[in-house]
Amino acid sequence: MTYARNDRLTSAMLPVDVVLGPAWWYHYEGITFDEDFFFHPARRVEAERKMERALYERWGRFGLGAEHDADRPVVGPMHLAAGYLTPAMLGCPIQYCQDAAPQVVPAHLDELSISPEAAFASPAYRRFEKLLDALKTRFGYLQGDVGWGGLLNTALDLRGQAFLMDLLDQPEQASGFLGGIAAVVERFTDRMAAAAGSTSISVNRNVRHIREPVYLHSECSHVMISVGLYERFLLGFDVAWSRTHRPYGIHYCGADPHRYGAAFAKIPHLDFLDVGWGGDVAQLRQHLPGTFLNVRLSPVEIVQHTPEQIRQTVRELVRQSGNPWLTGVCCINMDQRVSDAQVTAIFEAVAELREEYAGV
Repeated sequence: MTYARNDRLTSAMLPVDVVLGPAWWYHYEGITFDEDFFFHPARRVEAERKMERALYERWGRFGLGAEHDADRPVVGPMHLAAGYLTPAMLGCPIQYCQDAAPQVVPAHLDELSISPEAAFASPAYRRFEKLLDALKTRFGYLQGDVGWGGLLNTALDLRGQAFLMDLLDQPEQASGFLGGIAAVVERFTDRMAAAAGSTSISVNRNVRHIREPVYLHSECSHVMISVGLYERFLLGFDVAWSRTHRPYGIHYCGADPHRYGAAFAKIPHLDFLDVGWGGDVAQLRQHLPGTFLNVRLSPVEIVQHTPEQIRQTVRELVRQSGNPWLTGVCCINMDQRVSDAQVTAIFEAVAELREEYAGV
């Protein structure tokens, strides 16, 4: 059988990856997630190497932890799902925890206004620049990136739930507010791509398996709005970015991505879609025949399933996607309750499927 492929997404068949949550790293490896974890140059290097080593010791046979014996100038937490820098640049307080990702505290801004210049003069961005400078001075190059949030995500961080009312009560001002956030995001990601070569591995590690860097827009909070509001206020940004930032992708970790299937089909070049657990993968494939569907397992439910049940779930999701060359598998933010055997089952299932699809 011949399967369609996306010529902007060069990777091995069925790329697979996992992200262990902060609680796992704290419980098993004693790693704490204070500010220094994110901003201290020596700590960045030490933490990434320690995390690589832990992955190699457990799942090195599946390709994890390949950099366990090297110090690397990784600018952001490559083994953590954490969106903290963009909101901090725009004025949100950030709470750091020893066993959790940074918590963004809504700023509850009084006005729908954004100052890109202020964002790049902020203490948060200046500290990030110092990190980059220190790593570049020591190593001569940089790697990795920092998750950049997403437009609606960041608008809610800045205004709180009031922004949902702004969409209805102050539509022109709300559109301008989103445009201001977009200007900050573009400037930030352009700088990060120029410095380190990627923008979105910290959004979902599975994009690291794709040769050309994916530009992945986080739309976690789109579960809170209607498709109509998305099309009115946010679709235009996805359309524009899909033309200027290919390969272009959307990260949708909610349980209802299929609700947006027809709307996402209006994006000219949606190369990659992160499909939240519970999403109807087959329905999305009908709307998006040429899009890479990155299917996600539930980090909550996986701890309740046997390895065999996990393998069956992976097989079913891949079957629903209908194209092994346009499908990936991941599980993000598993906590300390997950066993090594349960994580291993994810990789074993993918390895079995690759053998079955070999030669197609």
